[in-house]
Amino acid sequence: MALVLLVEDEANFSSLVRKSLEAEGHSVLQAFTGPDGLTLAEQNRLDLVILDGMLPGMDGLTVCRMLRNSYLVPILMLTARSEEIDRVLGLEVGADEYLVKPVSLRELMARVRAMLRRVEMDMQAARNERVKVSSVATGPETPANSQIMEQTEPAIEFGDFRLVPSERQAFIGDEELDLTPKEYELLKLMSANPGRAFSRDFLLEHIWGYEYDGFDRTVDTHILRLRKKLGPLGDRISTVWGVGYRFAREA
Repeated sequence: MALVLLVEDEANFSSLVRKSLEAEGHSVLQAFTGPDGLTLAEQNRLDLVILDGMLPGMDGLTVCRMLRNSYLVPILMLTARSEEIDRVLGLEVGADEYLVKPVSLRELMARVRAMLRRVEMDMQAARNERVKVSSVATGPETPANSQIMEQTEPAIEFGDFRLVPSERQAFIGDEELDLTPKEYELLKLMSANPGRAFSRDFLLEHIWGYEYDGFDRTVDTHILRLRKKLGPLGDRISTVWGVGYRFAREA
């Protein structure tokens, strides 16, 4: 099943959550401070992080931000703070879900199952997209395939960056970027419209084909991957707080 990192300083609650997770077949790593949680995240390939927002020393928001800057793992944040601004801050720094304490173990486990199911669905969708692209590229010569291959759009170029729509490829210098189909579509849309701020709901609707529910982190995780794959040019993709993202005209 999943490898879950539980960062919670309340020992009794942490023990209850660990037992509930293990009862469903998951493996659990426990940390009681932010720094210990970050160390375990660095040492293991995690499937989910459950993070308390009120940790001693290094608070949960800081831990969440540091995790999100380095990892794509889903993060479920728990906190005793119920004010809207606290929930917004938690989501803005990278949490995928947000639960206010006291929370029942039944609801917590339901959220965990939903988050892991969403990850699996995203992975399956990516696999299906790769199969579709491979089928088009290697399929028999037909009028439809010929039309697809004949469609040519001008290349998009910014310094060392070059995206070639006719080949569905992107390069930095002579090196081709290893992009998934959705990463390619996202990069193409944004780089073809430099300076325009795209909201998450617009990107989800036009690239993934479904509506944004306010908690979906699909766009954010894909942006994080793109920034890493673009290297220094990843700074061109900037966050527009409260809206979404834009591809900058200038580096």
